[in-house]
Amino acid sequence: MSEQPTFGRYRELPYDEMTPEQQEGYNAMIESRGRLPGPTKIWVHNPKLAKVAGPFGAHFNPGRYSLTEREREIAVCVVTSRWHAAYPTAAHERRAKEVGLPADKVEAILCGLPTSFDDEREQIVYEMATTLASARWVPKGLYDRAVKALDHVGITDVITLMGHYTSVAMTLAFYDVPVGATGLER
Repeated sequence: MSEQPTFGRYRELPYDEMTPEQQEGYNAMIESRGRLPGPTKIWVHNPKLAKVAGPFGAHFNPGRYSLTEREREIAVCVVTSRWHAAYPTAAHERRAKEVGLPADKVEAILCGLPTSFDDEREQIVYEMATTLASARWVPKGLYDRAVKALDHVGITDVITLMGHYTSVAMTLAFYDVPVGATGLER
């Protein structure tokens, strides 16, 4: 295979060029995720990471965690746009609108402009995400409202979702993966 990049700046490894350990990581990723989306195309190069990242990312599939899809997309749009990662930001802009978030609110999030939500949980997720992504102090009032509305399960789902998507965004930004990149057929 040529040394030309296939996914942004990254040259994906065809399965038959992977080491046995990379094939194990790839297989673990496919088993837990069912596919090789976005940064996992790159993470499979690191087999130890692939074996843990697949199940961790799968936790955030619909129905496996405590957030609604709208809440999820609020947090993901905040964090991916924070890291100026074109590929995941564009994908989650589309997804946020598909799950019913108003376009003007999604676009405000992506631009870093203030917005608000009528739904209490969505507002709290937005406030948590913008506060944490901006490396700001979490005030006691926000903490108390989050505990009341989301409980600690929801709070930890927001925080770890943001951590996961920080890794996603930074990986795709580093490898300069453009909007709509498809990579190798698998």
